[in-house]
Amino acid sequence: MNSAVFSFNTLILIGILVTAAIAVFSRKLLTCIIALGVTGCFVALEFLVLQAPDVAIAEAAVGAVLTTVIFIIALKKTTKKEDEKNE
Repeated sequence: MNSAVFSFNTLILIGILVTAAIAVFSRKLLTCIIALGVTGCFVALEFLVLQAPDVAIAEAAVGAVLTTVIFIIALKKTTKKEDEKNE
């Protein structure tokens, strides 16, 4: 049982590192925002594995959902729309 938890923990940490690297090195802003949201999901899952459910719920609500939604709304409001510009 202990090795299964260790393996699961290792997979979560690899997921955190991969999605954080995608968020940092991607050229598209929407890809960066989605990768950051997925990173927050992995962090919340890690908190669950570490038996901190209250912190996991807060991280899932704020880090994964709320921040991602706010970034997407800000991105949509600040980017130029090519369709409207050409018409």
